Parts: sequence; structure tokens; C-alpha cells
Amino acid sequence: MTYQPPTALPRDFIGQDDVHRALVAHDFGTVFRLARERAGISYSRIATECDIKPNRVGELAKGIGRITTFEKIVQIADALRVPGHVLGLAARPWESDAPGHTSEETGHPHVRRRTILQAATSTGLAAALPALHRPEPPRRITPAYVEQLRARAARLRRLDIVLGGGDTHRVYLAEVQHTKSLLRDAVFTGDSRQKLTGLLAEQAQQAGWAAFDGGRAREARSLYEESRSHARDAHDDDLYGNALAFLAYQELSDDRKAAVSVARASCATITPTTPSTVRALLYERLAWTCAVDGQAPETERALDAAREALDSAEEDEPQPDWSAWVDYTELEIMTGRCWTELDRPLRAVPVLTRALSRYSDDNARDKSLYLSWLAQAYLTAGEVEEAARHVSRAATLAYGVASQRPAQRLTPLITELRPHAGIGAVRELLKRTAS
Repeated sequence: MTYQPPTALPRDFIGQDDVHRALVAHDFGTVFRLARERAGISYSRIATECDIKPNRVGELAKGIGRITTFEKIVQIADALRVPGHVLGLAARPWESDAPGHTSEETGHPHVRRRTILQAATSTGLAAALPALHRPEPPRRITPAYVEQLRARAARLRRLDIVLGGGDTHRVYLAEVQHTKSLLRDAVFTGDSRQKLTGLLAEQAQQAGWAAFDGGRAREARSLYEESRSHARDAHDDDLYGNALAFLAYQELSDDRKAAVSVARASCATITPTTPSTVRALLYERLAWTCAVDGQAPETERALDAAREALDSAEEDEPQPDWSAWVDYTELEIMTGRCWTELDRPLRAVPVLTRALSRYSDDNARDKSLYLSWLAQAYLTAGEVEEAARHVSRAATLAYGVASQRPAQRLTPLITELRPHAGIGAVRELLKRTAS
């Protein structure tokens, strides 16, 4: 049997609901506090085994700060003997010798798969997905291997189509942490280090987006800033511009003028070699910041520039996967959203209706959000019944999606509809959303 540290948490303690939730959320301060209260493990022991300053352990237990680095999460997992899958890690080396270990945890592949699915059911998909298979890296990182990792990132990006950031955040963050470990420890050939740094910038943007979608705005901003730094180091102007565009979105809640300025800076990174979908994406995001700031002429100019970018796309022009989703339907949706924000419902309703008729319900989170803007446009136009009908449909699509944004959009719309409870569609909506 391997060494058992004095801070090893009992299995029944890890299984307690509040402890398990804290572990899954990487809320180690809560874990430390509960470990002292219920398992009698002192902060000083935790500090020693986890290599954290004692006063820092106390601060974390009081809810001050968080542990976010991959290396420290691994160290805590080993010190507290928390199974890897709970924290979104691969199985730790000591798990095969842990007390109570059974063949169900490391036996036949079908049994392992069942264990992962049980974890997904009981603790949320995010707790299980990061533990999915990741091949061991080669002894030397080559450009070809980086392209394999880029293809993996593209496949994982598809999760965002059907899941919310609450479910995908830790998946994407685990990829960021893995890439960082490669950059720190691996041996590289050719320009593979630079290429991997560019991939890290791309992964950080995806993780930041999921954090934002899951209601972690501060973490999203940090990841976008980190992405900008990696993109600069990789000399990737396209990803650098996209990092600025994401930061402009973040800035909207604090300073709209500053957000427009950052969005303009993102468009300033466009060069003659910038792929058409990247150009369209950056101009779309500039249009959105201008619309939120009430700048109608600037909004229209940015939307026109985005359309010109798509119109100029050459046949078989290579596009990065992270911008390949930008097409005329997405541009129409953004156009409708912008006109809604500018209180121009007669412009917004036709374009949103047309675009959403082609938009699959499989993209439940995004379609729910876009329907909320259509509902808002109808409400601005005084069409209360149509507004209620679209809010109801949006709420149906958003049900069960791990994203905070649909509720943030729909809640104020429902509040605005309450005075019209005498209308049947509104009354039915209020009844449905009351529970």
C-alpha cells in the first residue's frame, strides 16, 4: 500500500453532498474548512501537505481568493487523496492502491465507462468530461503533433453547440492546463513551441467563453487577457484581435465607450491576409458594442463591413475553426440583435424572423438567446402577444441548459410582460414560469 498522508480525506467525507460540490467547483477553501470541522484535519497540516502558506489556507477557508493553477490543484488532489475524476483530472497514480479501491474503478473498459457516466449523472457533466481519454504526448513535440491537438480542440469546441458553459467550462480549462504543462516540460522541434503557444491562446479563449457563459465574468476576463498575451507571443494577429473582441464584450457592462474603443482596436488587427470569417467576426462584435452604446451609424457601417468580408470569401479559402461558424445567418442574427438594441423593431423583426427560421433548435442555448431579442423587438413595437409567445419558446429551449445568459435575458422581459397578464399568451407564460 502506498503512503497515506495525514490529510487524506475519508471516502464518506468526500461523498457528502456539500463537500463533493465544493470539490467539483474547485472551491478548496470550503473543502479546507469542512475538513477541519468534520474530519479534524487542521489548517497547519493542510498547509504542510499542500505546500500552501498557513495564513493563505485560512484566507481560502474564509472565502478569500481561489486556487486556479493546474499544478496546485494536482498537489491538493494528492495531499487530500481526492480521486482525479472528481477534480477533472486523470486518475492519480495512488488511486489503484487506495483503501476501498475495487475493480470497478480500473477494471474492464465497459465498467470504467459506466463509472464515468455515473459521475456525469450525479455530479454534472463537467465533473466527468475532463477525465476522458487524452493520449500520452510524444517525447518530442512536433508541428504535426500540435496540429493533432488543434484538431482535438476543434472537436471539443462542438460541445459548445449543445451544452452551456456550466458544463463545458472545466472541459476547456483542463485543455488549457494540459497545454501549459506541455509548454513547461516538453522538448520541441522546429516551430512547434510557437504553434503550441498559439493553440494555448485559442484554448484560453474557448475556456473564457465558457466561463462567461457560466456566469464567471472575472475568470473570463482573466482568460481573455491570458489569451491575448499568448497570441502576442505566438505572433498570431487573428487570435490577438479576437482576444480584444472578447475583452470588448466584457467591458460593455462597465464602460460602453471603452468597449467600443477596444472593439475598434480588435478590427485594427485586420490585414489583407486575415481570413474572411475572422474579419466578419471582428466587425460583428464592433457592431454589437456600437449598438449597445447607441451609435446607429457606426453600427450600420460595421455590419456592412462584416457583410463585405463574407462576400469577399474566396472558394476553398481556409478558415480557422474558431471562426468558421460565422456565416450569413449568423450575420443576420447579429443585425437583428443590433437593431433591437437600437430600438428599431421594424428593422429587427423581419431579419431575426428570417434567420431564426433557418436556425436549428439543436443549438438550444443560442436560439433561446436570439429569440429573446426577437421578443424584445416585438415588445418595443407594442406587440405584446407575439413577445410573450417568443419568450415562452425561448424559455422552453433554455430549460436544462447550463448557461446563465438565457435567464439573464428572459427574466427582465417577463417582468415587462407582467402588467399585461390579462392577455392569454402572457397569462400562460407567467403561469409556466411561476415555479
